[in-house]
Amino acid sequence: MQINETTNEGLKRAYALTIPAADIEKQIDAEIKKVAPQIKMPGFRPGKVPANLVRKMHGEQLHAQVINDTIRSSVDELMKEKELRPAMQPAISLGEGYEQGKDAEVTVELEVLPDVEAPDTDGLTLERLTVPVSDEAVDETVGRIAEGNKTYKDAAKTRKAKDGDQLIIDFVGRVDGTEFEGGKAEGTPLVIGSGTFIPGFEEQLTGVKTGEEKTITVTFPEDYQAQHLAGKEAEFDVTVQAVKVEAEGKIDDDFAKSLGLDSLDKLKELVRGQLEQETAGLTRTQMKRQLLDTLAAGHDFAVPEGMVDAEFQQIWAQLQQEAQGEEDTEAALKEIEAEKDDYRKIAERRVRLGLLLSEIGQKNGVEVSGQEMNMLMQQAAQQYREEDRERFFQYVQQDPMAAAQLRAPLYEDKVVDFLFDKAEITDREVTREELEAAIEADAEEEAAKAKKPAAKKAPAKKAAAKKTTAKKAEGAGDKDEAKKPAAKKAPAKKPAAKKAPAKKPAANKPASK
Repeated sequence: MQINETTNEGLKRAYALTIPAADIEKQIDAEIKKVAPQIKMPGFRPGKVPANLVRKMHGEQLHAQVINDTIRSSVDELMKEKELRPAMQPAISLGEGYEQGKDAEVTVELEVLPDVEAPDTDGLTLERLTVPVSDEAVDETVGRIAEGNKTYKDAAKTRKAKDGDQLIIDFVGRVDGTEFEGGKAEGTPLVIGSGTFIPGFEEQLTGVKTGEEKTITVTFPEDYQAQHLAGKEAEFDVTVQAVKVEAEGKIDDDFAKSLGLDSLDKLKELVRGQLEQETAGLTRTQMKRQLLDTLAAGHDFAVPEGMVDAEFQQIWAQLQQEAQGEEDTEAALKEIEAEKDDYRKIAERRVRLGLLLSEIGQKNGVEVSGQEMNMLMQQAAQQYREEDRERFFQYVQQDPMAAAQLRAPLYEDKVVDFLFDKAEITDREVTREELEAAIEADAEEEAAKAKKPAAKKAPAKKAAAKKTTAKKAEGAGDKDEAKKPAAKKAPAKKPAAKKAPAKKPAANKPASK
């Protein structure tokens, strides 16, 4: 094989490979010899079909297979001979006009990883902000749990329903006098003032009594999820089976037992553990932010554009998704578009930090074990159908780039833990509000480094911007976050279409926003 370097600019490399026709034919002959014993043809004993007939019958298929295998092995040889460390999968193309019997001209284009000197981590100092979980915080959380598990009891039949009361209703909805799918239900609970039904529905039931029948008219919102109902006026015939009032709730052992626990003390113990886990996660985020800022200082080496592009696309996709949830989607999209260059700078910083962490890990022998890798594969495979999971395993096992991408988030966390162990850490006790403010300040500082004027953030997009920069505050790459998303949200989880599309919850009951 002949290798000719055609590009060597910065981190970009390109090569022209020439694979002699004779080498290709030799590989085809070897394949024919290999498969001939398995070929069956009338008039010949098994394994005795002449090679020229095997070539005539299967030559085209074998040639395609050999070309693919030869190109793959040639690229592997190129990487080894030139000691290349590709940043991403190389772009490989077979020259136009190639046909059997000719030399194969192959073009290989790639970006290589930069040579990064692992920074000296001796003398690293970090401050750890800790939040003690108080009894008051536990009681407050238990109170919210009780609030979300209200019970109701039948009110006097003469009571007129008001905000906070629960109605048990039957209803039938009609558009232009015709019932529509999902617009009918029986025994549906509805708390007046909860906002779970479309605007105007609950308000018109204020003042009803048990046994009362009432016809109400509402208009579905223009952006209603069921497009055939969006913007249309509908009539609902409603029968009130019961009016209920909130029962007096006590936070005691009986309440805990209604949640499946042994006692109130056990509930508080679980709540305390959850709060401690949450604050520990915030503390880690704040410490990791400090660590990454320390590592980033003084390092400004070039990074592969392809890696920056991939990182930026993750940020951009998340921003666009969050903008769709804003009240003024168009304004939010315009704002992030105006700051597009700044987000790209954040992506570049993340890639640079990821490469720094990778070098530190390699220098200090940090590894992801085979058992840990298997666990990662098992977790990632859950987003696929059961019949497709085996193919996913094979794909990861056969594609080094896919395996590296899956391994990266855990590897990064292990390097961070290694550096935490090496660092001299001082603890400072703060409130949760102070800890969250410190993390937010770090996010704003990163925005400033990307020349992002935080003061200009409009309320419509503020949340989206904060989420993205805060996500960055948790890690240099956070590639695991990008994978979890949509893939694991099972489209298999079908909305209960039988319950009117009027309701806000995914269940699509009637009359919701």
